[in-house]
Amino acid sequence: MDATSEPSAPLTGATRAVALEVLLRGPVSRSEMARRLDLSAGSLTRLTKPLVDDGLLVEVDTGLEHTGPDQGVRTGRRTRPLDINPSAHHFVGAKVTGDDVHAVLTTLRAEVVASARRPLTGRDPESVVNAVRELTDDLTAEGPPLSRVGVSLGGRVARHTTVTEAPFLGWTEDVPLCALLTDALGLPVTVDNDLLALTRAEHWFGVARGHDRFAVLTIGAGIGYGLVMHDTVVDSPDAGIGLLGHCPLDPLGPLCPSGHRGCATAMLTTSSLRAAVSVGLRRSVTYDECLDLAADGDPVAAQVVTAAGHALGRLVAAIANFTLVRKIVLAGEGVRLAEVARTAVDEAVRADRAPTAGPLELDVQHSDFTHWARGAAATAIQAHVLSM
Repeated sequence: MDATSEPSAPLTGATRAVALEVLLRGPVSRSEMARRLDLSAGSLTRLTKPLVDDGLLVEVDTGLEHTGPDQGVRTGRRTRPLDINPSAHHFVGAKVTGDDVHAVLTTLRAEVVASARRPLTGRDPESVVNAVRELTDDLTAEGPPLSRVGVSLGGRVARHTTVTEAPFLGWTEDVPLCALLTDALGLPVTVDNDLLALTRAEHWFGVARGHDRFAVLTIGAGIGYGLVMHDTVVDSPDAGIGLLGHCPLDPLGPLCPSGHRGCATAMLTTSSLRAAVSVGLRRSVTYDECLDLAADGDPVAAQVVTAAGHALGRLVAAIANFTLVRKIVLAGEGVRLAEVARTAVDEAVRADRAPTAGPLELDVQHSDFTHWARGAAATAIQAHVLSM
């Protein structure tokens, strides 16, 4: 790791607003940016010049020419909008599971440059810190210096520094993970709940970029939920508990481990679908096999998967009805359910939505743990940019 480069002076006020505008919406012309930020042309030039000189912003040659006062007359001046130089800063994002750590090296726009995985030798904090440190060393051995590292995990995280609960790791007492990693890496570190981190990535750099309100729903080993309202990720001390997993969806459905009948956990998690199909077929099946059998018309798998699709549609409708969002991003290792059971999903959404309600966009994102690690990098990018 090379962390010897001297940090620039923190950006403040209008200068930071300019950098953030270009990062999130660039490339953007100077005139459009001046309009959005209510700045004069002279003020904008004064604010952007040092950012260009420092290499954070770059001029992009679009190849388009301005027209003169008379229609169709070219002035010969090409438009040169401003954009972020994504290689100006690099970040590592690491997603910690109960068994391993997945990490990515990204640019300032969360573009993945490289990825790596390392199994955990134990679930104690020291083992997690060692795995993140080794992965960071691997990803930056011959690469650029890092600006910050982001780490995400399932559980509760306080103030982006302390893990107060991590069920998959068996942590039930406060763990100062940020301080431990900062000491080990010699770099700024930001720790986040994995669902909030994924939501931040979709908000700034993903399919929801440009949307000021939307929801993220994940299905897989558990049920996850993130919400953006008024261009802000909704955070809470309870964000890492998985509250949506207890949402009742089918009064006749199976029981979850907490004894809730027909809740999201019982109806939608990969283990629940596997268990239901395995019992019916009297043999153990994988999650993908459940979906393959359902698609091929197997009576047991088809009934289970259709019921799950109906439950997913009810959950999607409930999220939209309560929050008034029009866009829901569906992610997680279990998202293929939405494709195999799409008819049941759509029917349930229509049944639980008012006929005159606006159209609802369900954006299905196939994702793996690299996608989650990119979310951790996005958390680090946000912390870096907002503190510039």
